[in-house]
Amino acid sequence: MMRLAEPAGRLLECAGNCATRGMTVHDRTRLIGQLHQFLQTRYDHAYHAKRLFVKSTNKPRILSIIAMIRKLLRKVFNRKTSTPESLTKLSIITSKHHGIRSNQITSCALKIALNLQQAGFSAYLVGGAVRDLLLGLVPKDFDVATNATPEEVHKIFRRSRIIGRRFRLVHVMCGAETVEVSTFRGPSPDEDENPASKKSIDQHGRLLHDNVFGSQEEDAMRRDFTVNALFYDPVKEEILDYLNGYEDIKAKRMRIIGDPVQRFREDPIRLLRAVRLAIKLDMQIDAETAKPIGDLAPLLQNVPPSRLFDEMLKLLLSGHALACVVELRMRGLHHGLLPMLDVILEQPLGERFITIALKNTDERIRQNKPVSPGFLFAILLWHEVLSYWNSLQASGEKPLPALFEAMNHILSLQHKKLAIPRRFDAVIQEIWAMQPRFEARVGRKPFRLLTHPRFRAAYDFMLLRCESGELSTEFGEWWKAFLSADNAEREKMLPKQTTLKKGRKKRSRKKSSSISAHTPENTIDNSDT
Repeated sequence: MMRLAEPAGRLLECAGNCATRGMTVHDRTRLIGQLHQFLQTRYDHAYHAKRLFVKSTNKPRILSIIAMIRKLLRKVFNRKTSTPESLTKLSIITSKHHGIRSNQITSCALKIALNLQQAGFSAYLVGGAVRDLLLGLVPKDFDVATNATPEEVHKIFRRSRIIGRRFRLVHVMCGAETVEVSTFRGPSPDEDENPASKKSIDQHGRLLHDNVFGSQEEDAMRRDFTVNALFYDPVKEEILDYLNGYEDIKAKRMRIIGDPVQRFREDPIRLLRAVRLAIKLDMQIDAETAKPIGDLAPLLQNVPPSRLFDEMLKLLLSGHALACVVELRMRGLHHGLLPMLDVILEQPLGERFITIALKNTDERIRQNKPVSPGFLFAILLWHEVLSYWNSLQASGEKPLPALFEAMNHILSLQHKKLAIPRRFDAVIQEIWAMQPRFEARVGRKPFRLLTHPRFRAAYDFMLLRCESGELSTEFGEWWKAFLSADNAEREKMLPKQTTLKKGRKKRSRKKSSSISAHTPENTIDNSDT
C-alpha cells in the first residue's frame, strides 16, 4: 500500500499548502488534473493488472482509499480561496430567446449529455453545433463538453475510446454517429512561473500540448472565436455565454477570444479557420482580429502537414471554396499552402481553370452531390504538373515518361507541405495519366477508355481544361457526342482507317520486275485482304 499512499500523500500535502496560502486558478487546475490522473492510473494498474494486490479482498481497500482521498479533495478545494477576478461575464439565454429545440439535436448527443449529468457531472453541447442552430443551419455534428476527465467519460460509455496527444478527447460511438466529448480546458501554463512548461510551446508560440483541465469559464476562454464559445444545457434548455458570443452571432461578427497575436501564434490554423468560418457563416472578421492576419501568415509553415491538409479540405468542401480562395489571397494566406496558389492564380489561364473548377465544386456541394477530394487536389496541382511536364519534354523527354516523372515529382513535393493521404494518390495520378488518351482518338482506344474505372472523373477533368481554354473545345464536343451515341454511330465517328482489322501486315516480296507496278492505291488494297 505504500506505493499508493506515498505519492498520494505528497500530492495532497501540496494541495493543502496551496489551499491554505490561496492558490491560483492555474495551480488548482494543474493539481486536480494530476490527482485525477494519479488515482485513475493507480487503480487500473493495481486492480486490472493485479500487480500490486494479489488477493481479491484488496479491491475494497483500494476503493475505500480512493474514496477517502476524493472526500479530502472536496474539502480542500471547496475552501474559500483568493482567486483572481473573473475576466468574463456570464449571460444566460433562455429558450424563449434563443429558440433552440431538442428535436433539432440528435438523440445520440442528447443521450450522452444526459448520461453524464446523471452520473454527477456537468455536460453541455458546445461549439459549432450551438452556433449553427442559432443561425438556422443544420449542424454537421455535435460536440459535448464536460467536467469529467477523459478516463471518467470512457468508464461511463462502453463504446468509446480516448484519442489525441495535443488534445485528449473521447469519441463516443452511438449507432452510426460518433460524438466528441472533451473535458473543460484550463489556461495554458505560464512559462515565467513554470519553466518546465516551455516544452509545451514551440519557438513560434504554438501550443504542443494542451491537456490542462479547468472550469467551464476557463474552457470558454480557451476556445478560438466567441461564436464557438457557447454552452447549451439540454436539460434546462439554456445557453451559457461568457464572452458575448450570442451578440456577436446576431451582429454577424467573427471575433477571436483574447489577444489576436497570441491566440494565432498558439494555433496558426486559426488564421485559415477565421477565413473559412467568416465566408461560410456570412460574417465579417472583426477589425482587431483581422489586423495581424497578414503578418502572421508565415506561421502556417510550422503547422504539421496533416493538420494543414484537414483544414484545407474543410475549406475546399465548405460549399464556398471559391470565395475562400479569393479571401485567402486578399489576406495574404495563400502562399505556401499549395504550389499552384503561389503562381498559377497570378496567371490568367491557371486562374480561369481554378475558378471554374471551384465554382463547379461549390455547386455540387450545394446540390448534396458527392465530391472526391482526390479530384479536387488533381485540379489544384494540375498546372504545376503541366508546367514541369512541358519543361521535361522541351529537354528531350518522351511525352508519357515525362508526364509520369512530373506527376511523381509534384506529388512528392506536395506531401512534404500538405501531407495529402496516400489513398488519394492513385485517384490523382489516374486522372492525370488519362488526359493524353482523350486526344488519341484512334483505333479502339476511345472504347477502351470508356471502360476505365476513373473515366468519369478524368472526363470531367478534360472538360474543365477545354472550358478554361487550355485544351481545344473540339475535344470536349467530340467526346460529348461520342458518349451520347450508340455503338454504330461511335464506329462512324472514328477515322476511316482506324476501323481496319488489327493484325500483322504481310511483307510483300520485292520483285524487280514489278516494283513500278505497285502504286499507293494497290498497296492499300492489298492490306485490306
